[in-house]
Amino acid sequence: MVPEYAALKAVHVGAAALSITLFVVRGAWMLAAPERLGARWVRIVPHVIDTVLLVSALSLAWQIGFAANIGWLGAKIGALVVYIVLGTIALKRGPTRGIRITAFVAAVATFCYIVSVAVTKSPLGIFALL
Repeated sequence: MVPEYAALKAVHVGAAALSITLFVVRGAWMLAAPERLGARWVRIVPHVIDTVLLVSALSLAWQIGFAANIGWLGAKIGALVVYIVLGTIALKRGPTRGIRITAFVAAVATFCYIVSVAVTKSPLGIFALL
């Protein structure tokens, strides 16, 4: 049985909000208290939230027809890959504090772009409104 679209979208939006909130918290910890990033729950919970986010995204894409919406969905997927890479650099792999901060800011900006693409249903995102 296919879940109702509105309920599935609410799960997706909620998971996205939790994901970015936890990312920002972890970014703050990276700067102020990096030892907190080693806590077991901090290593597990983001993966659970992101799995819910991804499964709900795939379900929504299936329901609306991926092929018919390839433009903006493709932009979201491409930006998601950029967001993941930047997030990894920001929280784990950045060799210097400056690089981590830059990657963190860029990751948050990329997340904002992803949201704007979802809202406008355009690969241009917020720029489609100009």
